Formats: sequence, C-alpha cells, structure tokens
Amino acid sequence: MKYIVILGDGMADEPLQQLGGKTPLECAMTPNMDVLASMGELGLAKTVPDSMKPGSDVANLAVLGYDPEKNYSGRSPLEALSVGVDMAPEDVVFRCNIVTLTEEEPYAQKTILDHSSGEITTEEADILMDAVRQAFNTDTIRFYTGTSYRHITVWKNGKVLDMAQPHDHLGKVIEPYLPQEGIFREMMERSFDILNNHPINLKRAAEGKNKANSLWFWGAGTKPSLSDFREKTGKEGAMISAVDLLKGIAVGAGMRVIEVPGVTGGLHTNYEGKAMAAVKALLEDGCDFAYIHVEAPDEMGHQGSISNKIAAIEALDSRVVGIVKEQMDASGEPYRLLICPDHPTPIRCRTHTSDPVPYILFDSTCQRKSLSRYSEKEAAATGIYEPQGYQLMQRLLK
Repeated sequence: MKYIVILGDGMADEPLQQLGGKTPLECAMTPNMDVLASMGELGLAKTVPDSMKPGSDVANLAVLGYDPEKNYSGRSPLEALSVGVDMAPEDVVFRCNIVTLTEEEPYAQKTILDHSSGEITTEEADILMDAVRQAFNTDTIRFYTGTSYRHITVWKNGKVLDMAQPHDHLGKVIEPYLPQEGIFREMMERSFDILNNHPINLKRAAEGKNKANSLWFWGAGTKPSLSDFREKTGKEGAMISAVDLLKGIAVGAGMRVIEVPGVTGGLHTNYEGKAMAAVKALLEDGCDFAYIHVEAPDEMGHQGSISNKIAAIEALDSRVVGIVKEQMDASGEPYRLLICPDHPTPIRCRTHTSDPVPYILFDSTCQRKSLSRYSEKEAAATGIYEPQGYQLMQRLLK
C-alpha cells in the first residue's frame, strides 16, 4: 500500500457575493477531486488548534501527523532547516520577507502593497540579499537567502519577539505593525534606502513589476525538534514542495526532500513535475508516502484574486490530482490518498483563518459511491468532523 497527501495550501474559502454565494472551490471545475470525494470519505478537520495562530507551519505539521501544540517551536526555524542554516539552541530565527512598500511617505507612514514583491525570482532576491548582508551581517545577526521573497535571519543569543505578519496587513499604513525592538525596526528602515533604488528594483519598476524595497521580519522561533517520520509511522516519506517551510519540516522529520525543476510557489509552476516526482518516489524509489504541497491557492488568496484562486484550484485538480490518480491506477499498486487544504485563506480578508477544512480520504481498494462534490459546504453536510487535525494522518495510514 502506498500513501499520498495532496495539499492545496489555503484552498478553502468563504462564500463570496461575487460568486453568487459560492466559494472559489465550489466554482472551480474539479472533476478529479469530485470523483474522489464521491468514492471516498468527505469531511471536515480542524488543523489549527484554537490556542494557536493559523499559519501554514502549524497546519502542515498537523496534516503530517504532528500535534502542533506539542511540536511547534516557530515557523522560521523550520524554513532555516531547508536552506541548511546551522542553529544553536539559544539562537532565534526570523522569517525575513522582502516586501513592496509605497515610496513617497516617511517610512512609518508607508503602506504595504505586496508581501511577496510580485513573487520575485530567487535569483533577483539573492542579489538584493547580498546587499542586505553587506549592510547588516554581524557576529550577532546573519541573513540567508531562501526562496523568492522568503528569507531567513538568525539572531545569536536572541529572544523570541512577536512581530506582525505582512500578509495580514496588506493595503495598510505600516506604523502600528512595525517591531518594537529597535534593531529590527532600524534595519527595516535602512533596508528601504538600500533596496528601493537598487538596480534590480529599477529594472523591475521599468518592467512594470513591484519593487522588492523593504525587509519585513516575523515568525520568530527556536531550533525545532521533530520525531523522525519513519520511526513515527513506519513509512519512508518524501516531500515535494517549492516552499522552504515545507522542505524544512521534511528535513526536521527525516523525510526525503525531492527538488522539482520549475516549481515557484506561485500560480505558474510545474504542477505536472510535482505529480510525476511523487509517482516516481512511490513506484520506483522505495518511498511509501509522498506529500505534494501546492502553494498557489494560498498566494492567490493573499492577493485577493478570485479568478486566479479558482485557476490555481483547477490546476491542482487537473495537473496534480488527475495525473497522480491516473498513474497510480495504471500501476496497479493499491494506494490511499488524502486531499485537503492546510487552512483557509479567504479572499475576504486575504489572510489565514482557523476554520475547519474539507478533506477527502480515498482508498483505491475500498471505494463507495455517493453524489458528493468536493467543497466546504458538502464536506460539512456529511457530519464527519475530526476536531484534532493531526489525527488525519493516522486515519490515512490505518
């Protein structure tokens, strides 16, 4: 038996007036997920405990079977694992976004326009991060390039600080959300002077793209300690994702990280490459379990784009779910499949919420027939509810 998770990050949403009271998931054409929902178990699961903030870190830990209330030590240290950052137990690690701010006002009065700087490429971002390192690296604070707009800052012998998530405050004046710790606020202000007129950003502006013109710190945490996934489950696992956070969780859990060319974490990514990498890992490379993470629905939710969120969901259905199902069915290998978001990212608020998410649990050896489609509403109508999302993994592997 092989085991697969296909996770559409932020795929769940709320009914929208613009869609006639439907959600993007209800409006999307998802024939493959609909078939699986009609032949498997459809229900809701609570992936984010009420005591915790709704983030992809907390929620993906839960989907992987780790109780977040026992295993979570912060988002950024997980991302740091994926890029090989050496962390001491007393170090504090921060996510360091490169964001887009308005240009004319004094720094504190600027508005945050884009938490992802137009999904800047990693190649461009690394050049900007070189300028940041030259300005700010010391024996105490170090900067590391991650992926796209997502980077890492390590504060030696630091302290965990509660800092605002940039994607929670798009379109707002930043002053109320700036860090209270002087050194971090100072670096953010100075970074604007360094980055705004950098040749990379002047070129981006000339091309009509958002400038990546300021640092933004958040997501502080300390070195994580996760139990080994194979020891925990008895399964050899593989992670396929474009996002450092997910790759870091995999490193911390002792899973294989499979790099796929052309994956971006955005709407335009190598969906087929992810699907086929998972199939190869399961059928040729000795893995028992594959976790396919697709970031695009979440990013489109943060951008507030209804049409692009629908497009991301449809791409996941046709170019990931459809391919995985077709290939696994053709192989004759029995498999169990879990499909779900980690958390909702509603268009209404353009950030994460803690609402339960709809899931499909499908077993190729034990199929049933119903009239279900895959949606938030239909999942709720089944009455099936898992209040502890980390138990979904046990249900998948049973």
